[in-house]
Amino acid sequence: MTMTAEPEGSTSVFAGLDVQVELDAPLAKHTWYNVGGKADALVRPQSAEALATLLRRCRRNGMAVRVLGSGANLLVDDEGVDGVVIKLDAECFKGFQLNAEGAPNMVRAGGGRDMGKTATDCVRLGLAGLEPMIGIPATVGGAIRMNAGGKFGAIGDVVRSVDLVNWEGELRTYRREDVAFEYRHTNLPSGIVTSAVFELRPSDPVALRERMKEISAYKASVQPLSANSAGCMYKNPVDPRNGQRISAGKLIDEAGLKGTRVGKAVVSDQHGNFLVAEPGARASDMMALAEQVAEETFRRTGVRLEREVVFWRRGQG
Repeated sequence: MTMTAEPEGSTSVFAGLDVQVELDAPLAKHTWYNVGGKADALVRPQSAEALATLLRRCRRNGMAVRVLGSGANLLVDDEGVDGVVIKLDAECFKGFQLNAEGAPNMVRAGGGRDMGKTATDCVRLGLAGLEPMIGIPATVGGAIRMNAGGKFGAIGDVVRSVDLVNWEGELRTYRREDVAFEYRHTNLPSGIVTSAVFELRPSDPVALRERMKEISAYKASVQPLSANSAGCMYKNPVDPRNGQRISAGKLIDEAGLKGTRVGKAVVSDQHGNFLVAEPGARASDMMALAEQVAEETFRRTGVRLEREVVFWRRGQG
């Protein structure tokens, strides 16, 4: 265990656990926006047992717990966050297993594993179903939690089962039929996804690679992928007139909000649903811009936007 100084109550939480602990840890470098403050404690469990025990102790001590995945879809307040931030980047949470559950088309991936790498590995092996996840910045656990996806498909389409440690430190397995995968949402209970099994389809690796290239090229043509952004700020809302989802980016564009800025935060000229942090931006700039865009879009179009990006603030864990 690595620890420099102890916040109040931390001794009983971390003592004797196989964890790495960084106190007063800067979080900006762990997020795609590259802005924001520090975590009181950034904790990296080195085993599933350590994770379960840590969660039980945090609950017993009334400590807030947050989970840090790839840092996409996340904006950390300039004042940082209290409690414990958990990151699953130990090797035990990044596994990749073929023939899961004894089937050649089943793959098990750790909750802390990079989603893009997992999709690429499956394509290389001639297993189809995860290639729509190419270009979506996420860990496997984070992607499942929010049912990540886009116009090419969603991760919930190929999930067979999910292993999750709840806040009580209990490991539970949820089969596909037990989980409702909806637009940017699942009904999985609160907790941390430690692994998942995907049911894929055997396919030609060459054709899959070409499909992956097509998806990547399309995303590069419509999204500012090189900018400091966390992807889409808002979920695509439901059109009240017909019940169909409509593009949040298109609504923002129609409201004339591309290029709108607060400080060093700006709405992308390439895609209205991407808010970009320019050099020198603060989290407060990004948060203020997000609120302004939502308010102005509603005022001009009558459609309310719901954030896809999660805001972390002290006292709100």
